[in-house]
Amino acid sequence: MTTRRDFLQHVAGAWAGVALANRGLPAFPLPIDRPSTPLRVLILGGTSFLGPHLVHLLTQRGHSVSIFTRGRREPGLYEQDFAQVEHLIGDRQEPDGYAALKGKTWDAVIETSGQRHPWTRASVALLKDVVSQYLYVSSTGVFYPYLTTNIPEDGPILLVDDPPQDPPSYGVMKALSENEVRTGFGAGATIVRPGYIVGPGDPTDRWTYWPMRVVRGGEVLVPGHKTDPVQYVDVRDLIGWMVRLVENRTGGTFNAVGPTHRQTMAEFIQGLAPLAPASSSWTWIEDYDWLETYPLSKGRDGTTRGLTYAIPWVMVEGDALGHMQIDGRKAAAAGLTCRPLLETARDTVAWRSSDAVPQALRDQPRYVMTAEQEQAMLAAWHKKLDG
Repeated sequence: MTTRRDFLQHVAGAWAGVALANRGLPAFPLPIDRPSTPLRVLILGGTSFLGPHLVHLLTQRGHSVSIFTRGRREPGLYEQDFAQVEHLIGDRQEPDGYAALKGKTWDAVIETSGQRHPWTRASVALLKDVVSQYLYVSSTGVFYPYLTTNIPEDGPILLVDDPPQDPPSYGVMKALSENEVRTGFGAGATIVRPGYIVGPGDPTDRWTYWPMRVVRGGEVLVPGHKTDPVQYVDVRDLIGWMVRLVENRTGGTFNAVGPTHRQTMAEFIQGLAPLAPASSSWTWIEDYDWLETYPLSKGRDGTTRGLTYAIPWVMVEGDALGHMQIDGRKAAAAGLTCRPLLETARDTVAWRSSDAVPQALRDQPRYVMTAEQEQAMLAAWHKKLDG
């Protein structure tokens, strides 16, 4: 039987000789062949999930990097690379928040911290005359509600909430921000719309649930139809591709989703199976009605919530019909490639099991369900089948 300890020792052995001086965290290979012309790149953000991977790859490829942050967060990965970058401090919510950027020029700006439409509007106004390319990290959330399938870049997008919201909903905010970049930069605007970004450093614990759960073994509850589609993109594949877009001065709008070929929930689970101890078993619950009505958790108002998602799986119905069916062919044609699922899963387990994970996340995982909740749900399901 392969235990979790055995697996982690295997991972550690596989990475022997390539460990970073980074709290014992294994290195995560990225292409480091250097371009002919180094660029000056400004990152709006830089210390959360995407930022450390961006800083690492850009500096490894010989680019000059500046990061603009509030100075309140230390990077969780590749800390040594941050000694090579220019640190600019400012709060985008304050009237003079962009003072540190004034009087400076860059070849490109990459915005990873666009959480408010006014932030992007202000940064575009400030930088449009001193930067030639603006890459904005948006989201496939611009297509919510996902009422159609195989949604292309020009699919239906809402620019106003119905009814109106202040501030706007996440998808509307991203769509409005995209338009600010296009208006300000024209052909120099690059809009990247990822779906669920996964891999080492992911603080959400959404997709991370699955490789960590499979490694634990035992009876694994798997919700949904085996044919339900899933989509996700490894952060390192996304970042590597984004850097190439900047180096090649590629403009346009791209749905950055993976895997490159359509993947079902059954194929996803099958791809994770090599992580599982030999004694593991899989219990599929394909009954949507039962999953929705089972009282998995209770809100503060006393209402209960069923199991309607376990990212990358979501119920394929209603507003989520096309959630995991975004058309990513344009990004693939522009060079986005996706590494094997098992590689992403193994690296995620290695990271999630290391002391590079924030203490708060180690103390309180944010998984879709706890081991106790899963056991109770499995017991209820077997009782239903036996009854």
